[in-house]
Amino acid sequence: MDKQPRARISSRHENRQFPNGGAPVLKPEDNERLVRVGPGTPAGELFRRYWQPACLSSELPENDGPAIKVRLLCEDLIAYRDTTGAVGLVDAYCPHRLAPMYFGRNEECGLRCAYHGWKFDRDGKCVDMPTEAPDSRLKERVSIKAYPVVERGGVVWTYMGPKEHMPEPPDYEWTRVPHTHCHVSKTYEECNYLQALEGGLDTAHSSFAHNNAIDKKTEMRQIDTAPRLDVETTDYGYYYVSHRNLGDGNFYVRLYHYVMPFQQMRGGIHKFDGKRKDFPVVDGHIWAPIDDGQTHVYNWHHGYDESVKLTPEHIDEAEIFYGRGPDDMIPGTFKLKKNKSNDYGRDFHLMKTKIFTGITGINTQDFALQEGMGPIVDRSKEHLGSTDRAIITMRRLLLEATHDVEAGRTPRGLDPKTHGHMRPHDNFVKAGDDWRAIFEPEIKAKF
Repeated sequence: MDKQPRARISSRHENRQFPNGGAPVLKPEDNERLVRVGPGTPAGELFRRYWQPACLSSELPENDGPAIKVRLLCEDLIAYRDTTGAVGLVDAYCPHRLAPMYFGRNEECGLRCAYHGWKFDRDGKCVDMPTEAPDSRLKERVSIKAYPVVERGGVVWTYMGPKEHMPEPPDYEWTRVPHTHCHVSKTYEECNYLQALEGGLDTAHSSFAHNNAIDKKTEMRQIDTAPRLDVETTDYGYYYVSHRNLGDGNFYVRLYHYVMPFQQMRGGIHKFDGKRKDFPVVDGHIWAPIDDGQTHVYNWHHGYDESVKLTPEHIDEAEIFYGRGPDDMIPGTFKLKKNKSNDYGRDFHLMKTKIFTGITGINTQDFALQEGMGPIVDRSKEHLGSTDRAIITMRRLLLEATHDVEAGRTPRGLDPKTHGHMRPHDNFVKAGDDWRAIFEPEIKAKF
């Protein structure tokens, strides 16, 4: 592959400049370039260079068990766990007469179409064609589309791009954590991945959308609602640091990571109920595009180090706090009971007395606002400000990466060595303190 240097994007210093009080908006053609993820589109071809979460490992609990439907990057697929326990991911339709493979029989290391019995292994090879004569060589010429998969961190990952460009499998710290220390869940969001990702990278909105105690003025995100952001690009994407002035020489500093193309990592000083100060966690999200107007959000968190195991009680507490506990979901789905059909359960009494939005659950609050924008946002109508620096930089990085792929260059973040060693962190510092020195022991992977 041509290793031409990529074009430089704006530096951290340039990101600080907002002439006339605002930043440039995204042109309609660039917006289209980023939001369309089907085969052959600029963003679609970019995403296919990275390993994608296809489903949770827990969705395939048994060998030779039921197959599940997977839609990813506008492609309809079928996932199944074969006789050996390995996962296959194949086209949703049989190449014979395009019958749905979802109804196929998962048996003896392959998926057999229920229409005529043609059977395919997890590599896509046709291993049996009972409707043809024994000496027929047709099965040698027929295969079903199949994508390679690996299981890491309780997630089934797949690579959907050109084989010659396939990178090493993902090696984030959270994928190495023992299962006793890590939890991963999944939720469905009815909007384009980009506006969901932007919400995850936006620290300023937590002062408002996630203000769950409007009667209290001492919460750090209410004391300073206009954080100052510095953004530094890296080989994996960027990290940004937000500073909130808490008064009397005290600052709340938050270090985020954006790992291309769709992952956020953040620290866990903010505990789930405000009480577990002795339970430090690291958490984050991946926004995996189902198609142009739908997204699956993979939510992960793990203990700070080997001493912090996640008990079932802790996991339940966390998921309930975020609004995605067992009672919050439509049974048998990853969809919230509180959704746009019922205004996300907005309660006007709560809105007046306690919760800024009147909606309970951090996850639900995000969905109400992000889905409420419509399936795809027209970003040419925005008016951006200084707290949007992280979002602006993310868009530039994604645009840069689409052009890199088109030009035969390698996009950022493909090499696990660029993102496997680091972690986010947030904490309090004093005026004049060097946050880098204070954070240095905390921002290295411990697993």
